[in-house]
Amino acid sequence: MSEEKTDRNKRNEVFSGNPQGLPARNVMLDDFGFEVPVEAVPLPSKGICYPADSPMHGKETLSIKAMTAREEDILTSKALIKKGTVISELLKSCIVDEGFDPDVALTGDRNALMVALRITGYGVDYKVEVDCPACGARTKQAFNLAELPIKRLEIQPISPGANLFECELPLTKKKIRWRFLSGREEREISQIQERRKKQGQLTDNLVTTRLTYAIQQVDGITDKTKIGFFIRNMPARDSLFLRRYIDKNEPGIEMKSWMDCPSCLESSEVKLPLGASFFWPDAD
Repeated sequence: MSEEKTDRNKRNEVFSGNPQGLPARNVMLDDFGFEVPVEAVPLPSKGICYPADSPMHGKETLSIKAMTAREEDILTSKALIKKGTVISELLKSCIVDEGFDPDVALTGDRNALMVALRITGYGVDYKVEVDCPACGARTKQAFNLAELPIKRLEIQPISPGANLFECELPLTKKKIRWRFLSGREEREISQIQERRKKQGQLTDNLVTTRLTYAIQQVDGITDKTKIGFFIRNMPARDSLFLRRYIDKNEPGIEMKSWMDCPSCLESSEVKLPLGASFFWPDAD
């Protein structure tokens, strides 16, 4: 079999839920007159933070196929939901580019892909309940996902292809080297928090846990035990600065929009929650 034919068959299988690898894309087009759409999605990180040997290195866009009933099977899989891997499996199913690994993808890139998939599957309208920042009233609001701006990576890593950045803390003056979290790390943090909750711990340690994953070096010290001690005893002012600095510079989708409150008539900016209705919109 020629290399060209093998590549064509692989591409056909991307659009197939058939274990025999039948050319489902051709069946849809030839027999039903419909072709599953494919579109390019801009990556907020522009591929800058991925190592040179990664398929994501230097990639400014990734190609996705539109969600189909097969992806709805993934979204409703109780086993995947329990494992916490349902979003990773959804991304694997829809990304056309070879070698894409959703677990090593940065959180911001994953979020951009998730929003794009939600739009291809169910459209741009996102109806969800939010609390008014002005009066606290909870109402259902409609947002346009296509209007959410992409926040591109603007700062440069310490070296090309490295997910490693540096800044100086305002109070202790320590130089911190830190990284953006990946999909796998976000899942691990969620699992840690869930275990602590089941064990009845009164504090969830979310701030220090996330900093432990992010901080890689403190004034040249890389020992994890010492870094952990520093994080737990870091002045609150430095902790807040670092968390805000990371959040400000993290590439991704700005999950914020404006709402008009029917109770107090104020217009306020709100953060869009990513609840169950994100991939399962209400039927109108």
